[in-house]
Amino acid sequence: MAEQGLEQYDRFRIEQLVKPVVNLYRISPQPGGEATALPPVLFARQKRMAFREDIRFFTDETEAEEVFRIKARSVIDVGGRYDVHNAAGQTIGVLEHQFRKSLLRTHWRVLTPADEELAVAQEKHQLLALLRRIVDFIPYGELVPIPYDFLIHEGDREIGHFTRKFLGLRDTYTLDLSGDQEKRIDRRLGIALAIGLDALQNR
Repeated sequence: MAEQGLEQYDRFRIEQLVKPVVNLYRISPQPGGEATALPPVLFARQKRMAFREDIRFFTDETEAEEVFRIKARSVIDVGGRYDVHNAAGQTIGVLEHQFRKSLLRTHWRVLTPADEELAVAQEKHQLLALLRRIVDFIPYGELVPIPYDFLIHEGDREIGHFTRKFLGLRDTYTLDLSGDQEKRIDRRLGIALAIGLDALQNR
């Protein structure tokens, strides 16, 4: 699917694939809800233990054609900023992890290339946010299945959400931007945010 083809969709299913060295994600549109997922249109790859985050999105599992990528601005990325570039290297937007606000409940900002705020993603449930932080300190705590739900706001208006579910051995996520009817958020940037909320969560 061409980059522009993503813009016709508001909902996506994201499945994390279990691999020993990398985190892989499979992204499929859901035009009519969870039961109507179409074939995958994107595959994302994050190398584990990398000094500088560089998450790449491809049209299929062969990784022959790159569509866009998330790249950290610095090696030390606590409270960091991540640029989202298209295949030509042009900036689509910026993801910013708000470190101080995220101590008790995770906050991310979605920005234009000119650093204008498009949206804010925030964990919905304070109790689950605290529980997830406690589990992170427990050996093998990452194996404890804790669902979460991020609300995505444009100012005071809720435009979407990102939820984590557990179906079998595979983590499954839903990105819903149906409240963004004006398509102000480039769907590539929205998908990058969704992957970042999982892959960069503990950064």
